Amino acid sequence: MSIAIRKPSEIESLRKANKIVAKTLNYLKANVKPGITLKELDTMGEDFIRSNGGIPAFKGLYGFSGSVCISVNEVIIHGIPTDYALKEGDIVGLDLGVNLDGWYGDSAITCGVGNISQENQRLIACAKDALYFAIDQIKVGMHFKELSHLIEQFILDYGYVPLRGFCGHGIGKKPHEEPEIPNYLEGNNPKQGYKIKEGMVFCIEPMICQKSGEPKILKDDWSVVSTDGLNGSHYEHTIAIIKGKAEILSKE
Repeated sequence: MSIAIRKPSEIESLRKANKIVAKTLNYLKANVKPGITLKELDTMGEDFIRSNGGIPAFKGLYGFSGSVCISVNEVIIHGIPTDYALKEGDIVGLDLGVNLDGWYGDSAITCGVGNISQENQRLIACAKDALYFAIDQIKVGMHFKELSHLIEQFILDYGYVPLRGFCGHGIGKKPHEEPEIPNYLEGNNPKQGYKIKEGMVFCIEPMICQKSGEPKILKDDWSVVSTDGLNGSHYEHTIAIIKGKAEILSKE
């Protein structure tokens, strides 16, 4: 496995792609309301990305039909845009990527539709808090497995469990590159494997389940739920290691 080390100029190219991602997510979040359909949100996302000079990175990726992964309630990741109209109290995950001049950006949020339950508020908070906790912990010389272990423990301490079988990832000239970064420790020893180095760029994305972390893929061959059938949540940022620390690229 080879993990790319990016030059400062390359990181700036990645930052530009990620700025479009962040702007698009903020635009879509402002339009999440009861009555809007997932396909309408998807079209809005694609049009917004293109109007900002980017290309929707997910459209056609591995055969995905939409431009935005839109995951409602129990769907944790990879939801397909459909004619479903959002309802008051739903929660919806928005995950999208942008290709700008051959460099990729990627980020995700989960948000409520109108007024949502305190239970759902806490579920969303876990994903967001776990993401920012992880970013704060990152430092040069840390093993990626140590980071995965810290994320897992944070989620467990919150009272939830991480989705298994899916992970964060490297990003650059492709939307998914090495390394894979699970939200849980694989094996027993976090002090092994590849280390985080200056110039690396990767995505951290906690995916939260309530009782069971075992995934199930629905009949559409995309939507991922937990076997517990309960609501889940998801947050993601693209980060770069700059001057020994993690800097978020996927923000305006």
